Amino acid sequence: MKLSLSSLAILAVMFGSSLAAVAPPVDKLVTLNVANKQLAPDGFMRNTVVANGAYPNPPIAAIKGQNLVVTINNQLTDTDMRVSTSLNLDGVFTTAANAYNEGSPFVTTCPVAPGKSYTYTHALGEQAGTFWYHSDLGVQYVDGFRGPLIIYDLQDPHASLYDIDDLSTIIQFGDWWHNASLPMLAGYQATGVVPVCDTGTVNGVGRFNGGPEVPWSVVNVVAGKRYRMRLINESARNVFTISIDNHHLTVIEADGVATEPLTVDVLQMLAGQRYSVVLTADQPVANYWINAPFTGGSPARNPNQNATLSRGILRYQGAPAADPTTPMTSGPTDGVVFVEANLRPLVPETPPQPDLTLSLDLTVVDGKAIWNVNNVSYVAPKDPTLLKVLAGPVDATTFDVTENTFILPANKTVQIEFPPTDDDDAHPFHLHGNNFWLIKSMTSPDNNEVNPIRRDTAGVGGTGTTIRFRTDNPGPWFFHCHIYWHRAAGLATVMLQDPDGSRAAVQPTQAWQDLCPIYNALPAEQQ
Repeated sequence: MKLSLSSLAILAVMFGSSLAAVAPPVDKLVTLNVANKQLAPDGFMRNTVVANGAYPNPPIAAIKGQNLVVTINNQLTDTDMRVSTSLNLDGVFTTAANAYNEGSPFVTTCPVAPGKSYTYTHALGEQAGTFWYHSDLGVQYVDGFRGPLIIYDLQDPHASLYDIDDLSTIIQFGDWWHNASLPMLAGYQATGVVPVCDTGTVNGVGRFNGGPEVPWSVVNVVAGKRYRMRLINESARNVFTISIDNHHLTVIEADGVATEPLTVDVLQMLAGQRYSVVLTADQPVANYWINAPFTGGSPARNPNQNATLSRGILRYQGAPAADPTTPMTSGPTDGVVFVEANLRPLVPETPPQPDLTLSLDLTVVDGKAIWNVNNVSYVAPKDPTLLKVLAGPVDATTFDVTENTFILPANKTVQIEFPPTDDDDAHPFHLHGNNFWLIKSMTSPDNNEVNPIRRDTAGVGGTGTTIRFRTDNPGPWFFHCHIYWHRAAGLATVMLQDPDGSRAAVQPTQAWQDLCPIYNALPAEQQ
């Protein structure tokens, strides 16, 4: 097997400096010890929920075609936050036979109880790109259980565009909260006012008004080199607007799908979205601001919040270990702004015409923490959707109305239309189990049925959004808003693809079957 220099670099990142083991092992083994730990990402000390003692959680690096085997050991004890947990690999397409390992509580599984362990196994297949992992139980990842997942492609079609792509080129953006998630959720449920974060973090570091001057996160580069920067919005609410002073960003991937190169100066990212961009270190040796201002609720509701302090530093080798000498800004005012509708797939693909069309109308009950999809607010059932599918043939009467489950026939093309709204707010809707063709982005009034981008998270609102996907992966797949406060308030559905095919494919392990009885036997404060 002949490998490019970039492919060898990827192997070196994953398996150490020795290049003797050219072929990666079939299984990539990862252990995540999920525990409470006192941390201060922005200088404010609080108890957190993190894996292996760090925020953001440790990067998981795998290679296309591997089996990713992740064992989580639940060591949580602090009941101001959830002490059960569950792991979701955001954007990874769990196969029908493996749906029980998908990690969506009460859709495909039950949570892992405190003091227990569970191993999730995923065959990564042909997927490659930028992903992330997080707890999918309630709003638990607000407390810190989130981290990057990169699936490298040793034959990346974009490899000629960059020189360096390793763990140092991952840039994670997140919202950070000084209060624990359960008290904040209770406040939201009582008032209908979504919590507003204290801080925006870049690679786990941030500052807030009046707080200590925590050293900025630094991304190091060498003049003349080209870098594949993997950008991940790991927030539970915030929209980040990304730019790097004096540098262009060339988008080459969106949510794990390779795109035609698109060069911009400013890139907006909704919660859950990921992009790869190529940055050429072609400026004078110096320090440059990585600008990451955010929006996510009125800052008047939280005096700690200062979006200008959401930033990091791009540092050239040879530059002093100091802040940039230029002012902190929100980014260029006259540059090229990214428009999602302008993205095109690297491999052109014309989506099939729809066999059936659904219209999903999103509404909120004024003054309450209740969001509806077609007048239904999703409430998680006690028994996971998958468990009901495995019990026998299902129809609409199998599920409570509040489960908001759409039963879809096998191997059809489904179109989902989100009507225009009166405002420009974007709900980042995320589909598990599949990605979708983005027929109409909310960033454009036009439909694209010739060569739309495929992705798994897109904004819904404004001028309306239309997506299309194939029901070729049997299973119950969550389809929800990635603003997790909204998801907790019911802004979610289940797209149940081919339930008969799912039941025929799934043969769950005893360990999976034990999860629900163990969880259901817990007292409420342990769930």
